Amino acid sequence: MIEITVNGQARRYDAPLDVSRLLDLLDLTGKRLAVELNGEIVPKSQHATTPLADGDRLEVVVAVGGG
Repeated sequence: MIEITVNGQARRYDAPLDVSRLLDLLDLTGKRLAVELNGEIVPKSQHATTPLADGDRLEVVVAVGGG
């Protein structure tokens, strides 16, 4: 079990967990978004290969269109 913070909210998940799986769990798969892990942007191409560890802090920003 790991505890991570997503957008300021503490969450617990079973390990192992990567960014891509987290986005699945948050129902954000396929949406246009940016992910920051511990202050560093994680490129979309690296979501599936970026593991999450206990204590990690993530900010997930979903792009919204408008006009």
